[in-house]
Amino acid sequence: MNRSFFLICAFYQFSVILAINNQNQRVCVIGAGVAGLSTGRYLKEEGIPFTILEATKYVGGTWRYDSRVGTDENGLPIHTSMYKHLRTNLPKPTMELRGFPIPRKVQSFPSWQVYYDYIKDYAEHFDLLKHIKFLHNVISVKRINNIWKVKHKHVISEEEFEEEYDFVVVGTGHHSKPNMPNIPGEKLFKGTIIHSHDYRVPDGYKNRRVLVIGSGPSGMDIGLEVCDVSKRLLHSHHSVVNFRTPFPTQYVRKPDVKEFNETGAFFVDGTFEEFDDVIYCTGYEYDYPFLDKSCGLEMAKQSVAPLYKYMVNINQPTMVIMGLVVRACLVVALDAQARYATALIKGNFTLPSHEDMTLDWQQRLNALLSQGKPLSHIHFLGEKEDDYYAELTKESGIERVPPVMFKIRTCDTEAKLENLYTYRNYTYRVLDNETFVRTVEE
Repeated sequence: MNRSFFLICAFYQFSVILAINNQNQRVCVIGAGVAGLSTGRYLKEEGIPFTILEATKYVGGTWRYDSRVGTDENGLPIHTSMYKHLRTNLPKPTMELRGFPIPRKVQSFPSWQVYYDYIKDYAEHFDLLKHIKFLHNVISVKRINNIWKVKHKHVISEEEFEEEYDFVVVGTGHHSKPNMPNIPGEKLFKGTIIHSHDYRVPDGYKNRRVLVIGSGPSGMDIGLEVCDVSKRLLHSHHSVVNFRTPFPTQYVRKPDVKEFNETGAFFVDGTFEEFDDVIYCTGYEYDYPFLDKSCGLEMAKQSVAPLYKYMVNINQPTMVIMGLVVRACLVVALDAQARYATALIKGNFTLPSHEDMTLDWQQRLNALLSQGKPLSHIHFLGEKEDDYYAELTKESGIERVPPVMFKIRTCDTEAKLENLYTYRNYTYRVLDNETFVRTVEE
């Protein structure tokens, strides 16, 4: 037997052993929303054993509407921030999970109900339900002796379980713990104050004077919905975005609030307004209370660090945090991240060294700080979205997200700036990986 043949055989044997070892990886996926389900799908396709732990008895995460606020029947905080009349703020092509099209008959910007049904259909189509432990709330994730120890509790029986895993995928999202602005004088105000997390319907604001604070997607969407029924809608924000929407006469733009009193608020421009109700649309905090210090992550209200490729825990790279990216086609990004994570777990590629991943993250942080931007922007993709997808593909070998997705989002963003009342009237149809056509929905 010649030496080259021996080396080939030895390499083949090593490859087979490596493949078997990777397929025997035990993977814990936390959360059965879009992130958890898409990860489960790809792990299942590769024959990698996994368990999805879900605190509620439902799939879909924040896409499931619940009229209740506060806590559920088991005493857990209501996770979803869904409101009754919500429609997606991104068009249908950018909301599809790979290889599972949204039915053609569905309108361009689906309602939450239609999209939630789509997610349930996805879970059933890929036979994921049998891999989910419903009503199991994760209470602790620790790294001990080179293994992940995950403790979870059955929320009804309160029985606790602890299991060992080789990889952990955190897919609980970051739209469930309200970011409260803590404005001076808030406790003096005699009216109602809620966060958009607890907003469900506009009915209670009929013929009332309402102050909405914040101009993110929920601030603009909820603000216009409440404006339709309120006597006066005061919208406080400091965004420099040039919204060209022809707002109704009862809509009044205001700067930041300086302080509240019993009946209203003083604003930073020295003006005072009276109102009956306040809705904080001030975003959410990154909240992962179950992650122990041994996970090696630094948690702040608006950031999680250090992460490689916006998702891999650099200090413990057998953990990935899904869906932290902001200003992106989130569903498309989640699907790409799920495929990247699966390729990593399977062993299709090797991550850079700890030093190189740290350097990559530090360079991204330095670039951010040099522009005078806060640490919270470390999760922003924005104009870099398509480049991000290309990077994931280059490193892991996964199929590339078509550039047309970023192009659709860019076009849709312009439509929002043009008119927040009409941007959902457009239909976007993908022609190929690079091009699309936009028409007015009939």
